[in-house]
Amino acid sequence: MPNIRNIIVLGGNYAGSSIAHLFLKHTYPELPMTGAKYRLVLVNPSTTFYHRSASPRAAADLERTEKSCTLFSNLTEGFAQYSPESFGFIQGLATDVDLDRRTVTIKRTEGVGSGGVVEETLPFHALFIATGASPNADILDTVQNGKEQVLSRIRDMNAKVNGAKDIVIAGGGPTAVELAGEIGEHLNGAAGRFSKRPSNPKARVRLISDSEYLLQTKLSRKHAGWAEQLLARVGVDVVSGVRTTSAEPNSDGSTRVLLNNGTIIHILDERGFVKTNDKTLRVDAAGPRVYCVGDVGTYTRGGLPDLILAVLPAMANFRRDLLAAHSNVDAKPTGRDKAHEKSTAETLLCTVGYTRGLGVFTGRQLPYFMTYQFKVEDYFDCGHEFASGSRWEKTSF
Repeated sequence: MPNIRNIIVLGGNYAGSSIAHLFLKHTYPELPMTGAKYRLVLVNPSTTFYHRSASPRAAADLERTEKSCTLFSNLTEGFAQYSPESFGFIQGLATDVDLDRRTVTIKRTEGVGSGGVVEETLPFHALFIATGASPNADILDTVQNGKEQVLSRIRDMNAKVNGAKDIVIAGGGPTAVELAGEIGEHLNGAAGRFSKRPSNPKARVRLISDSEYLLQTKLSRKHAGWAEQLLARVGVDVVSGVRTTSAEPNSDGSTRVLLNNGTIIHILDERGFVKTNDKTLRVDAAGPRVYCVGDVGTYTRGGLPDLILAVLPAMANFRRDLLAAHSNVDAKPTGRDKAHEKSTAETLLCTVGYTRGLGVFTGRQLPYFMTYQFKVEDYFDCGHEFASGSRWEKTSF
């Protein structure tokens, strides 16, 4: 029996798909052909890749979103190019990671009949945690139970948005700003050339943030005023320094929002994020060959650009670890790791409606036509590139 070493990747959206395609395209062909054999196993709750970056627009108007970008892609079709010896896909959820035994327990979500839950436990030689961070809104999250369920939730949200007269959005980061901007322009339109607010708004839209100013984790204060002006242009009011503590549904279908004015696993921090080495992207407390990429890690400020910046250093260090441990699993690589350079520059592209966006590159504001071309028009429309692996066809690390 061959010695099969499983490379398990938890999560199949931007981070997980990138890791899997990069390994299969560039690392797997370089591995020794004698001794141990390697197989990457991608674990994801669904076969659908969700271009989640475009979800703020979908929340307001699904039809407009589907005309501007590819919202869903098929994961299994994207990985059909690889042999069964090198790749396996499990549609399921990781319910337990045993770092001492180095195993992952997976609850399958495909082909489970009336016989109950089907679970299996797999040993791992290396593990990538790429499950992403979970927002409070289901339509902003990755696909858990298939494309149709997400579409149903989006259509339900569209109906609620269209019938609403008073909308409260909680959060002060890019996703919250984009969501507020899309809903604001969908309902209220945009101000004219010589106006600051729409002339005939249909709904009151408020963005509630507990930060001192919007986009605080990404930008300095001087850009917050610009973001607020763009939001005002589509009829959105910003309330800063106030945190939402809960949201309770009322009997009439509306939601009551309550405001605050008036046992953690050893590899997680107090917020539930995976404690990741900022430089190597390893999870040092988890033992050898365990890595974390994406919004679930403590190393990142979040967002797709940060993820792309981290993928190649993580893969470079993983490749070194893998080759060093081929003959001796306890061996460590010699020489220097590939250092992940954390981005501290003020750089952000954030849509605020259909035609405008907040664009900052290394602290300098970008003109509207550039933000429109780069992101506002189609929300990057890159999900299919991650699902198919075409984004990583020609790369080196």
